[in-house]
Amino acid sequence: MNELMKHSGLTVADDGNAISKGYMPGWANDFETEALPGALPIGMNSPQRCNYGLYGEQLSGTAFTANPPERTWCYRIRPSVKHSHRYEKIDLPYWKSAPCIDPDVISLGQYRWDPVEHTDKPLTWVTGMRTMTTAGDVNTQVGMASHVYLVNTSMVDDYFFSADSELLVVPQEGRLRFATELGIIDVEPKEIAIIPRGLVYRVEVLEGPCRGFVCENYGQKFELPGRGPIGANCMANPRDFKAPVAAYEDREVPSTVTMKWCGQFHVTKINQSPLDVVAWHGNYAPYKYDLRAYCPVGAILFDHPDPSIFTVLTAPSGHPGTANIDFVLFRERWMVMEDTFRPPWYHKNIMSELMGNIYGQYDAKPQGFVPGGMSLHNMMLPHGPDKEAFEKASNANLGPDKLDNTMSFMFETRFPQHLTGFAAKEAPLQDDYIDCWTDIEKKFDGTPGKK
Repeated sequence: MNELMKHSGLTVADDGNAISKGYMPGWANDFETEALPGALPIGMNSPQRCNYGLYGEQLSGTAFTANPPERTWCYRIRPSVKHSHRYEKIDLPYWKSAPCIDPDVISLGQYRWDPVEHTDKPLTWVTGMRTMTTAGDVNTQVGMASHVYLVNTSMVDDYFFSADSELLVVPQEGRLRFATELGIIDVEPKEIAIIPRGLVYRVEVLEGPCRGFVCENYGQKFELPGRGPIGANCMANPRDFKAPVAAYEDREVPSTVTMKWCGQFHVTKINQSPLDVVAWHGNYAPYKYDLRAYCPVGAILFDHPDPSIFTVLTAPSGHPGTANIDFVLFRERWMVMEDTFRPPWYHKNIMSELMGNIYGQYDAKPQGFVPGGMSLHNMMLPHGPDKEAFEKASNANLGPDKLDNTMSFMFETRFPQHLTGFAAKEAPLQDDYIDCWTDIEKKFDGTPGKK
């Protein structure tokens, strides 16, 4: 067995299970990978008998007739029907799904939160999820939810999958391992992970406690944005996304699988690990991506482009040019524009903007928006720089300036984002955030020719 693992590029744990050692580059590729040589059928998907006594099974991320279809063929020790039994409904009170409109909560406003604090209470990926906002409707597969996760305890013989959504994971503290049916992904701050709908996985703490942000996408899956006249280079390049190589567990041990379905949670009990895919091929897979590989583009003479220029991933809606979700990154970059107000300008937007700070200082809010914190500017509510940022940018010597040591992001959606009870009543809401614009002065002078 050790020689077989060496051949496949894997190592072997003491219990004989394959452990992933690497990743395959590319976005939306048709990947193929096997943990045992010859486990992957050649030239066909569903042979009469699979090697090693494996079962062939297809995981579909789209309808069969979608163009192109998103699907992965898995060759596993047991078919998934053996990993699903009678379900018992459970309650996870802090993980909410849209529509979730609390009549006692006002979502109309500009809001900002300090980081949600860690706790000594054991929290796993499932029990440590804290929903901040919801948008759209999980039952009709449109919209999203935003969460903060607090994780200090590994899942042991416990597994999870969502029939509702794709998850975009943005770590802010600590390191996590996603042991999935299709292989192993490790993530840390300055990286992200994308976990597709329907994929079973277990989350382990590699270095904790862990905190971060999650965008739960109910709609069409994330894809790379169209670049238009930007062309083939910069922004997020397909080669920098990494999909895991095949790994599997062959463990006979009592286990539980928690399933999220139409906003509800159910548990089923099984007698083995469901992570038993020995080989797979297809284009429906989890990914990781290093945000430091994102190459921003911008104005190099004058004026300030729209923040959409910083889109890493987009989840389309049925309206061209208007996303169900955009994931936008504001990272280190040079500012060189002449005679230009360089920070984000004042604006109102049809899109609802939820931001999170991974590290450093955001240029439009030099005070109060701290690493681990979040802000929400809902649709058509005005926002922009506070007085300090405005005065500094209006009077700066506009030479080349490196905006350094900063990384923030935005989950932007075409739907209004409704605050949960947790966001409004339990999370560390900055009650005085709305006052950051109070001391902005009237500067109007109607003298002809006055600048």
